Formats: sequence, structure tokens, C-alpha cells
Amino acid sequence: MLCSIVPQSEDPQVFSSATATGPAYFATTHWSVVLAAGQKKSALAGEALEALCRSYWTPVYAYLRRSGQAHAEAQDLTQEFFAWLLQHEVIGAADRERGRFRSFLLGTLRHFLSGERERSMALKRGGGSIIISWEEFTPERRQRLEPVDVATPEDVFDRRWAVTVLERAMALLRAEQKAAGKDAEFDRLKTLLLGDKSDEGQAALAESLGLTPGALRVALHRLRQRFREIVRSEVAHTVAHPAVIGEEIRHLAAVIGKQP
Repeated sequence: MLCSIVPQSEDPQVFSSATATGPAYFATTHWSVVLAAGQKKSALAGEALEALCRSYWTPVYAYLRRSGQAHAEAQDLTQEFFAWLLQHEVIGAADRERGRFRSFLLGTLRHFLSGERERSMALKRGGGSIIISWEEFTPERRQRLEPVDVATPEDVFDRRWAVTVLERAMALLRAEQKAAGKDAEFDRLKTLLLGDKSDEGQAALAESLGLTPGALRVALHRLRQRFREIVRSEVAHTVAHPAVIGEEIRHLAAVIGKQP
């Protein structure tokens, strides 16, 4: 079940089931399917894990970049991590009672990186490595290498996780609108879906779309309601039990609220 994981949310394989929002799609991408299988060989669990991995490439990559990895190294490590995760039976280590894919992914990534550091140190002890002292850098150069904010790698991971959930939900909503022949209208309305809610902005958009202000408010209300439903469904894919969906959504909202 090894696949090529790519860091592009627009990758057609990521959203290949975008219009398939029924029970079959939900079941085959659910984290609980993976957890239920544990360490047993299961094609369904393997497909579910692969789908989740494809969707959550960017939080892992963002974590690595914030941890100090250069772009190319972070890409390589992200690819290696997901290849390792898909090849090895590590799901049995997940907490079945409190399992969240977000927490599992971060914890497993730390374990993977610890092993990578040990292998890297072993290579250094074997010789052939060039050690560059931090003291060799000038103060100005050292300052340029310091982080521009105080966000931790874990903070960045959570940010990218939250953004990924919202991006997937927006892509699914647009796919639904396109299937209904309303994609052009949706592309105009989505600017108000999460952003500008001023009467002035809505009035101008309503006029450009040939709608009354009242009709525009109804259309936006329906889109927002459907968007919330899809976000809830996307979050549900990544938890073991429905009881923690609300908690994860509150965490998502808090993370988005802290976006710089």
C-alpha cells in the first residue's frame, strides 16, 4: 500500500472522492477503521490510513520546517516518514479509547525523528562529517537564522492541521456546488463565507449576482450551514469516537483564532 505522498492540496488523488460524500466514502477514510484493525492485515484499514496520510502531508512538513529543517530536507523526511508509517505496523500503539489521528501522527513523527537522529549521530561518529561551530557565525548571521516568531513546531503542526481540514471542507463544498451547476456563483460567494460579513460588501455582491440582499443572505446561510456540516464530517474522519468530535472542533476553532 506504499504510495507517493505529495505536498499539494490540489493533487487530484487527494480529492478523488470529493463528490462521494455518502456513507461508503466516510467509512473508508475513517481513522476508527484503522484503529479497529490494529496490527492486523486489512486492505480497508490500509486504504483508510493511506487516505489520511495523503491529506495530512502539510502539517508534518510544516512541523519539520519549524524544527529547523531546510526545504529539501523537510520534503525528503516527510516522504520517508509516510513511507515508513505505511510500511510498518505501528497502529497498535495508538490509544483505542482516546485515539485522534492528529495526536497519533505527531507522536509517531517524534518517534520517527528520534530514530533518524540516532542514525545520523551514528554516521557522524563513523567519520566523514564536517562540524561547523555555532560560534563561527557572526551575530548578524545568527539573528537571521533565528525564528521570526515564538511559535513552536507543535503550534505550526496544529495550524497546518486546522487549515488542512478547512481547505478539504471548502474543496468538498465547491465540488457539491459544481455538481449542482453553481460553481461560478460559489466562487463569488465564498469570499463572504468566512470573511467579509459587512452589509456594504454583501449588497455589492448581491447586485453583481442579480440577487436581492435577502436572497443573498439565505444563500450564504445555507452555504455556511453546509460548510459547518462538512467540517464536522472531516473532523469525524480523524477521531476514534464521535464523543470527541466537538472537542476537536473547538480545538480547531481555537487554533484558527490564533492565526497571525
